Amino acid sequence: MNKLKAALTNTADSVEVMLDTLLTPDSSTENRIYQAMRYTTLGGGKRLRPFLVKQSADLFGVREINALRTGAALELIHCYSLVHDDLPAMDDDDLRRGKATLHKAFDEATAILAGDALLTLAFEVIAQPETHQDSEIRIELVNMLARASGVRGMVGGQMEDLQAETKELNLEDITHLQRLKTGALIEYGCEAGAILGKASKEEREALVAYANDLGLAFQIADDLLDIEGNVEETGKAVRKDNHAGKATFVSLLGVDGARKEAESIANRAVGHLDTFDDRANLLRATAEFVIARRN
Repeated sequence: MNKLKAALTNTADSVEVMLDTLLTPDSSTENRIYQAMRYTTLGGGKRLRPFLVKQSADLFGVREINALRTGAALELIHCYSLVHDDLPAMDDDDLRRGKATLHKAFDEATAILAGDALLTLAFEVIAQPETHQDSEIRIELVNMLARASGVRGMVGGQMEDLQAETKELNLEDITHLQRLKTGALIEYGCEAGAILGKASKEEREALVAYANDLGLAFQIADDLLDIEGNVEETGKAVRKDNHAGKATFVSLLGVDGARKEAESIANRAVGHLDTFDDRANLLRATAEFVIARRN
């Protein structure tokens, strides 16, 4: 686990440098929007999604700069989603990563525009030759990122989550919702590494299967943190889903049942990596990390 912690820190530091560069304004007229984008993106977060890009890409000997740029673009999408998720029209949250949410620190209009700008910047980064010299690889990265972040992925999951406030969901419904809302970007993190590395069909499918289960285990751990965690640990409001009466893995399975389910799914995720031998040890450790985390 110490090796994993060091690798996570190293990737987070490298991605932070990359994001700092990408979020530097070209002129003073853009200053306020860049201030908002930097406020919500820099200096926080586990950078798990870029880490998955980096580790998956490393399996195929991909150049570090290619993996870091792809990971940074994915993190821009993730940060945009958090900004919009926190808005009064969505989850109406005041705290994110231990500080005021963007619409509280600035204003709602700026938060909406900053989220839009982060989203579009992500595709600009992916489309640039510095991300990969092969244009066909870049096109595939763009295509898959659009799918993962759009109506067939994260946005579709968010819509289902909003509708869940007014109707009853069973375990199958919750699983489908979270595979879209949370899992789609995690899946992209692993699949992007395979795309960058021109992996075989079997290798790519193995990474996607791993990521599908990892994303689900991650979300169950999130549901547990909403019940058992506190603001100091998580850096955001807790027990909101419980107070709203929304169906979650914990509300359907109970605390002990949800924890056992997370462990089972994490173990299943690890099983998908057998084809990679010891090269995937950090990805295996990540499955344990996501269900044991406290933030």
